[in-house]
Amino acid sequence: MSAPKDYYRIDIETGKENPKSRLFCDPRAGGFVDLSNVRILACSVDTVRQLYRGLIRPEIMCLFEKPGTIVDFAGQRWHSGRVSKDSGYQYKLQNADLGIILLVKNFNAKLENIGPHLKIEVSPHAIDQFCPERLQERLDYYASHVLTNVERNQCAVHLALDLQGWQPPADLVARMHCRARSARDISGIKEIQWTLESATYGKGQSYLFGSAGGVQLAIYNKTEQARAIDKLDYCEGVWRRRDSFDEADPDNYNPEQDVWRVELRYHHSVIQQFASGSFDLQTSQTIETNSYAAFAPHLDGLWRYGLRQFKLLARPGYFEPIWTLIRDDVRVDLPVDSLVDDTEYKRQYKTSRGFSGKNVELFLGNFVSLLARERVGAKKAFYRLKEWECWPVIRDHYAAKGMDEDGLYKHIKGILEERHVRWGRAV
Repeated sequence: MSAPKDYYRIDIETGKENPKSRLFCDPRAGGFVDLSNVRILACSVDTVRQLYRGLIRPEIMCLFEKPGTIVDFAGQRWHSGRVSKDSGYQYKLQNADLGIILLVKNFNAKLENIGPHLKIEVSPHAIDQFCPERLQERLDYYASHVLTNVERNQCAVHLALDLQGWQPPADLVARMHCRARSARDISGIKEIQWTLESATYGKGQSYLFGSAGGVQLAIYNKTEQARAIDKLDYCEGVWRRRDSFDEADPDNYNPEQDVWRVELRYHHSVIQQFASGSFDLQTSQTIETNSYAAFAPHLDGLWRYGLRQFKLLARPGYFEPIWTLIRDDVRVDLPVDSLVDDTEYKRQYKTSRGFSGKNVELFLGNFVSLLARERVGAKKAFYRLKEWECWPVIRDHYAAKGMDEDGLYKHIKGILEERHVRWGRAV
């Protein structure tokens, strides 16, 4: 199947093609789409998560003896506490004024061993305050106060575009084409904010495509979400300050109109795939980054990549004009020189053969045995399996053997039935 094509961009005055025009022409049907009223407010880094490996300093654990108290750490006052197991960590140090949260002590690594014991989450206002180099210095400073033998262990980023004059069509899910297996269309979405609290908002549709462990695309009403978490004043300040972002209309924010956000979320494992697989076109060397500051010049590349993985189509074979506009005309607003034109962006995937493939086979056998013992049906079991963080590895392993998701479900159903017949349900 050939890649989708873009509509022609036509100069209103001359009628000739103009790659910067907001007037799009359907090359087959001949109709026009005018996006001159779309206003780009900002395209920025909304979330940074920097991971570290190391050995936890003995004095750090004393900060969590009385959860919920204010403690001194690295020359600042912090709120200490426990966090849910879902985060992957046991404790946190939080300073909302700084816009920093430190998640400490990985659940899956022993305290006395070197391991991935620290993740630092950065709020939007802290990202906005510092250039990538300065922010990285600050994160590394905090890491050095938590760990010895400290080593950066990759980063995760969210890229967010805010715009007015456009809202998702009612059939967005049907017209969004992507490799992602999961898509959700929900009115009132719950998500983890940087404060680790849940926020619920509605009054309009919110869309989420892809899995949290890979690349996700979120499209939602940012005005409603910001109002729900009492951050609208801050967001409006950013939109007004960045009015000059759109050179075609430097005074473009309208407080009477809702702002919609298109957000690409990259898990740290995906950033690592890009770091290992992308290379400099001049030197042919892979970029091999492990920090937010080092990867920042490549965020334009990630923005373009994401909008080619998630394809909003006007009709089969053709991109929706808004998708062409935000893919080709938008740049991530950062005070660094973009390397997008000097880099070939590719993801280096781990294969599902050998060690990981063997473990997938062993897991599935044990999984079925437990299903039979607990009398869980194949349909419910398969649904839960797809929600697990390791699902992509399982899916890709069987895909490499020529088995799609439907085939894998039938495989599980078949061996579960055989288990019931041969050995009984609760043996």
